[in-house]
This record gives sequence, structure tokens and C-alpha cells, in this order.
Amino acid sequence: MRKTLVPVAVLMATLIAVPAPVYAAAGPAAAQALAANAPDHDDPADHTWSTATEIAVTLTGTGATSTGPGVTISGSTVTVTAAGTYRFSGSLTNGRIVVNSTGTGIVRLILAGTSVTSATAAPLAVTAADEIMVVLADGTTNSLTDAAASTQTAALFSEADLTLTGNGALTVRGNAADGIATEDGLVIDAGALTVNAADDGIRGQDYVYLTGGTQQVTAGGDGIKSNEDTDTTKGYVYLGPGTRTVTAAGDGVDATTDVIVAGGGLSATTGGGATTTPGENSAKGVKGGALVVLSDGTVNVNSSDDGVHSNVRITIDGGALTAASGDDAVHADTALTVSAGTVTVTRSYEGLEAMQTTLAGGTITVTATDDAVNAAEEGVPEMQNAPNAFIKVTGGVVTVNGGTDGLDSNGILAISGGTVVANGSPTRGGGEGGLDSNGALTMTGGTIVATGVTASTSTLPTSGQGWVAYSFSANQPAGTVFHLATTSGTQLASFRSTRVLKGVIFDLSTITRGTQYRVYTGGSVSGTAVGGGLYTGGTLSGTLVATVTAGSGRA
Repeated sequence: MRKTLVPVAVLMATLIAVPAPVYAAAGPAAAQALAANAPDHDDPADHTWSTATEIAVTLTGTGATSTGPGVTISGSTVTVTAAGTYRFSGSLTNGRIVVNSTGTGIVRLILAGTSVTSATAAPLAVTAADEIMVVLADGTTNSLTDAAASTQTAALFSEADLTLTGNGALTVRGNAADGIATEDGLVIDAGALTVNAADDGIRGQDYVYLTGGTQQVTAGGDGIKSNEDTDTTKGYVYLGPGTRTVTAAGDGVDATTDVIVAGGGLSATTGGGATTTPGENSAKGVKGGALVVLSDGTVNVNSSDDGVHSNVRITIDGGALTAASGDDAVHADTALTVSAGTVTVTRSYEGLEAMQTTLAGGTITVTATDDAVNAAEEGVPEMQNAPNAFIKVTGGVVTVNGGTDGLDSNGILAISGGTVVANGSPTRGGGEGGLDSNGALTMTGGTIVATGVTASTSTLPTSGQGWVAYSFSANQPAGTVFHLATTSGTQLASFRSTRVLKGVIFDLSTITRGTQYRVYTGGSVSGTAVGGGLYTGGTLSGTLVATVTAGSGRA
């Protein structure tokens, strides 16, 4: 059924209503991505029904009783055969609830203190229905458990579009394979859901649309997954309001096409976490075959594999991402763009990696054992200029700490705005540095500091914004304070290093090429904090170590 974005607001006295989903306003990228995909099936009208029409079904351990139409009972198997609203209570120790409704209309199953265990197949299976809604009655706890010998792919299995709603709780144990799986679309907008699965935790073939409630998933395969691969408008996962905690041997969130994060919270631990050696199987925190978008909400990933991965593009224009990864923290095969929000990489091999990386806003902090930010082009050798690769920084506050390079582009490296503190290797010089590019390095705007045993491996530009470079005769310890001042004693910037360095470069709008400036060490930082230990203005302190001419030398 076609969804509208207006929830039901007026309830009649004889009606009972489960709150419809709340659709939080997403950032531009999430809204655009969602509009390009097939709409979900959920309709606010489906969340309202008359209590007088409910059909009661009582489970009695080995059987069931019901006096209403649309229900057949054979031993410990209860079959719903027609559209309508059915209220279940009680338990089956080895039985099943089956929906086989070949007509039109929605089938609602209200679980009101229901426990079903099956040794042979799915304890709740929808083999035919126009649409199915499972309502978790307020204040109730419910459970569905299959056995390892189950012949179906999930403990809660549906051939039709499925909506999970209500403010009760449901525990699903998929001992054979998946916990919850649909062959069409899946919407979850409320409830406290706990899923333990031998394979995938929550899977909707056409899409998984999560807009409320809490989902706690432990999976031997992927945590949350959509796997439609014949329609490019399907196979997506949408995360709106709500809280998700995923522990998975495979991927935390896996979509054939798009993963769209527009609110709520996701915490995903995959493949044993960032301190685990990556295996051969995919164990990414968030993975999209076409696109990953973060526009709002919080995402925390702790993965042995990539933290966030897309085979094409990643766009971050809001929200907060924190990633610890045994491989790349954020990896897009083609393009990565950060224009707003917060990105924090606490551990990684390479921090941010794509063929084309654009950092246009937000607060970005990256720690990596190799390159903190890397741009590489498939098929082009590492030491050659890659014609389509680039790193462009046009805004935001970017602080990167690389085990080799800070910003490393196999193509061009262009900084035209924002604040950049690029710290390269504290132990290796020569080919490793704060700034490293095979193509042209340009610095035409922004506030920039680059450090390392070598601050820049690239030839510093002869045009654009003015810069001052200085290389000490010996390594300077972490915590050293550096100052850049005019010859008349006006401080332009001060910087407190967080790692060992030998070379330092200041590139500021206040520096004039050909003019002499002085470098001091010691004292304290002062002025306006702009990020990454860098301050502008302030009061000069410390000891003079050198007088240098802007636009000449290297560090």
C-alpha cells in the first residue's frame, strides 16, 4: 500500500491505534537518495482499526482455541486464512502460526504475550498475504524461536510486505538461519526487538525501512540486510529515528544498493572489531553497493574490515560518524564527500579513501597507521600521477594523523578553504609527509599547518596563498609549541604538536610571499583556536629559532 507522510492524528473512541512512524526531517543527501528509491509500503491508515473486529486466538501450549472466522487450527498449527485483525496470547511449545491469506487486504497479528517455538519450521510464517502487520501489544513480551533443523530461512518469515510495530517487546531466535526475513519489503517503526540469528539478523529483500523502536541484533552473518539485485530502486536500507545495536560476524548493515542514514543511532561491531585481523569474508560496519549517505543521527562502527564502505559513492552531509577499523575506516571506490557533520576515525589502516575525495565542511579527525586521507585510481601505479584522482579541501576543520602521509593524493591535492592540520609520519621522512601528491599541490585559501619528519613531499606551490616552511636540524618532541610571527613581533599563529616532527609548514591568508617571518618554539599557545592544536593571532611567546622568507624552502 502506498505510504503517505502524515500520521493518523484523530482516534475514535471505538478504535485502537498504534502510533504510525514518525518521519524525521533528513538532510538533503538522504532526502534525495530516498526519493530515488522505491517507496516503502507502510500506510498510516494501516495503524488504526476497530477493537470490535479483533479475533482472539489463545495458544494453549500444544494447541489453540479461537471462535472467530478466518482461523483454522490443526493440532499445534494455527493458520490465518483471511484479511483481518487477530489478537494472539499464550504459548506453543512446538507449534506454528501461519498466514495463508490469498485475498486482498491487510492481515494484522497482535502479539499480546505470545511465545511460539517450532522444531520443524518458522514459528511465524507468512506464505501468502496482500500485506502483513505484526503488532507488539503495549507492555507485553513476546518470543519466536525456531530450531537448527528448521526448513525455513527465518524464525519470522514472510513472503509479503511486513510491518513490525507496537510498543511491546519481541525476542526472535533464528537458530537455523535468519532471525527475521521477508521476500518483499520490511518496515519496523516501533517496539523493542531482540534478534539472535545463526545467519542474517534482519533481512528485507526489497528494502529495510527502520523508523523507530530499538533493534538489538546478534548475527552469525549480516546484521541488517537488503538483498534485491534485479531492481536498482530496491535493495536499500533506510535508518531513521530509533536505536540499533548490531554485533555481526559479517557486515553490520549491508545493502545491495543504498544505505541511507537520516536519524537515530547505529552501533555496529563486526568481524570481532578493529583489533581483529580481517578475514576473507566481508565484515564491514556499513556497506552499500551503490551509495552510503549519512545526513543525520549517529553511527558508531568497530569493524575488522572497512568501517563504512561503498562500491561507488559515500556522502556525509550531517550527523556524526565514529569509526574504528582494522582496514579503511571510510572507503568509496569512486567518490567520498563530507560537507557537514562530524567524522571521527579513532583507528584505521587508511582513514578516508576514495578515488575522489572532497572535504567541504564539518569536523573531520582521522588517525591511521598508513595514509590518513588517500586518493588512488584503480589501474594507475601508486607512484604515477593518477589523472582522475584528487583530494580537494574547500571547508571544514580537518585534522589528520597519518602513519605515513597525512593527505596523500595520487593525483592533485588542492586546498582552497577550511582549516587543515595534516600530520605525517613521526618516524619516516623522504617519501612520507603531512602533504603528499603525485600531481600538483595547490594552496589557494584556508588555514593550513602540515607537519612530519617531512612536512611535504610535494613541491610547494609558487602561486596562491603565502606559506612559510621550516625544517629543524633534529626531531622535535610531541607537545612542542611553535609560533609564527612577523619580524615586528606580531604573532600570526601558534601550534601545539601532538606528535614528533622535524618539518613544519604554515600556510595562512596573512602571509605575504617574499616577506620575512620568524619561527619560535616554547611558551604557550594563545589566540583563537581553529582546530587540531592550531591557533591564530594571540600573544607571542617562546624562543626565536629562525627567520625565513615566505614562499621559499621546504620542510
